[in-house]
Amino acid sequence: MIEFDNVTRNYAHKVAVDGLTLKVPPGELYALLGPNGAGKTTTIKMLTGLLRPTTGSVRVCGYDLASDVRLATHAIGYVPEEPFLYDKLSGREFLEFAAEMRGLDGSAVNDRIRRECRYFELDDFIDDLAETYSHGMKQRLVFASAMLHDPPVLVIDEPMVGLDPRSVRMVKDRLRELAAAGTIVFMSTHTLAIAEEIAQRIGIMDHGRLHFLGTVGQLQSELASSHTSLEPLFLELTAGNNGRLRKGMDCKLKIE
Repeated sequence: MIEFDNVTRNYAHKVAVDGLTLKVPPGELYALLGPNGAGKTTTIKMLTGLLRPTTGSVRVCGYDLASDVRLATHAIGYVPEEPFLYDKLSGREFLEFAAEMRGLDGSAVNDRIRRECRYFELDDFIDDLAETYSHGMKQRLVFASAMLHDPPVLVIDEPMVGLDPRSVRMVKDRLRELAAAGTIVFMSTHTLAIAEEIAQRIGIMDHGRLHFLGTVGQLQSELASSHTSLEPLFLELTAGNNGRLRKGMDCKLKIE
């Protein structure tokens, strides 16, 4: 379970996240959406232990990210928006390093690396230096490294950036498999079509507040809109001076 309990994060006098309360249960594929500056990145950083809330608490699998950070982060696999690798390590060496950091032993390491190479089709370049990788190759390797220790929670920031269509399909299928097996998949994305296709629930954040939580059908009902796809609904809720939120409508549907 991921739990945000009345979480606020301030930067000096700016409120980046304002009173966020959210629960994401095991086996759910959840997408956090919002325009630039909405608070999504700050939310992701608090969830992965990179930032502490100003007030409130964040818990993963029952562990508080402030007081039990080591236990909480061990339960998380994290794929950042910009993949970071060590240029002079091969892909295999990077995965071995990631596995060691997660406390996996020798036999488990080799088995897990073979498994992830198969899932993400890494074999053709796994022994090449990372400095030779394209952005998409790096992204696939980082996905593999995040899943080596079988985390119960996978956190992804912009999962499809830089991936070709085949790799996008590969990642979408893998995320569905993980959720079906009980993993929490929490992703932040600007790619509304991806969220609409694979997410079981979406959250729409703007100006630091979670204004909607539910399915696309529930968003359509809340807005009393004739639109059936996510993009026009999202724009109707958030876009410019014509958006519902700009007019003072706070569209909240709390589902735990």
